Amino acid sequence: MRVREFQSEIWLPLPPDALFSFFSDAANLDAITPPWLHFRIVTPLPIEMKQGALIDYRLRVHGLPLRWRTRINVWQPPHRFEDEQLRGPFQQWIHMHTFEARDGGTLARDHVRYAVPLDFLMHRWFVRPDVKKIFKFRTEALRMRFAREQSLPI
Repeated sequence: MRVREFQSEIWLPLPPDALFSFFSDAANLDAITPPWLHFRIVTPLPIEMKQGALIDYRLRVHGLPLRWRTRINVWQPPHRFEDEQLRGPFQQWIHMHTFEARDGGTLARDHVRYAVPLDFLMHRWFVRPDVKKIFKFRTEALRMRFAREQSLPI
């Protein structure tokens, strides 16, 4: 099994506890997931986010319906959390989210370690481009959401 890595980061103009709070609500995943994935949380909301929490989703990738189960392995508000796919399309998907106070805001980082079946065929042509598009969408959605909130009068 070949394990790949993907990293992304974005600086947002709000404190780590405020950004972590947004990520603590699983219902917000829909707002930062591309519509072409037809993403839906199956686990009843609200979900108590904590170490060991399980979250079930349904989505479509290239038209194929998929079920995905995530477990929260690490939960350290407001600094970091890690989710791991227990069931889904990947042989491995471990996603660490970190939130670091920087320059009056928060540097949010994503570090994903993943492996796919038939890596030599699937990674270059399907998986890597999809991962890049998903995180690009997510970055833009976060930027638009929080830049807009910061520009509202108090």
